[in-house]
Amino acid sequence: MNANPSDWLFDLGNTRLKCAPLVDGRCGEVIALAHGEAGFVEKLDALLPQRGGVAHLASVAPQALTVDLLDRLATRFARIDIARTQASCAGVRIAYADPSKLGVDRFLALLAAHAHGDAALVVGVGTAVTIDLIDANGQHHGGRIAPSPSLMREALHARAAVLPIAGGIRIPFAADTTDALASGCEGAVLALIADSLAAARERLGIAPALLLHGGGADALQSALPHSLSTPSLVLQGLACWARLEVEPA
Repeated sequence: MNANPSDWLFDLGNTRLKCAPLVDGRCGEVIALAHGEAGFVEKLDALLPQRGGVAHLASVAPQALTVDLLDRLATRFARIDIARTQASCAGVRIAYADPSKLGVDRFLALLAAHAHGDAALVVGVGTAVTIDLIDANGQHHGGRIAPSPSLMREALHARAAVLPIAGGIRIPFAADTTDALASGCEGAVLALIADSLAAARERLGIAPALLLHGGGADALQSALPHSLSTPSLVLQGLACWARLEVEPA
């Protein structure tokens, strides 16, 4: 199948918009824009085709931000396709009794993870940390949600302004406050991932692949040497969704 090169993929999160052209049914080169920064609108306008085919959108951002993006996309694309979580899709079966309660970003990441073929623990590090387990047969076993290290730092700073909101390095025992914050907040998430891996191994009888994605994943990867960096996992899953939307039943 040759997809229309004017079709695009959009992943709108709480901090960034990630987008890519859909090329031959797959995710093309990914561009990330921080929608809270100056010049976001101008950068997005320069990026988009003057007249595109289909804009495939996944959003977990606030409604007002999503509507603003939809309005902008509507001026450039003939059609907008909004991805939504389904109980069963592309061989993946969601564990939630009410699939609509599972964030579409987690759902799409599971579609992409399953396409890899092996059992996987999928860890997204954005505003929140999301952890989902999927077996090789496509069964989702549920997941966990926690604050990301950056959100922990923001929450601590909000309650105690003397605690710096950023900076520091992760070390076993820090000798200053900034390093202690980095070590504690990142260490909390690393411990959660380690516990989830152990629980996944016990449930499945094998060690799943560890897939990391999201804007905060790079900061943790050095402590997870066996993990796989999959920064475009949600967009890859959205490309899977797009193929299902255009292929005949």
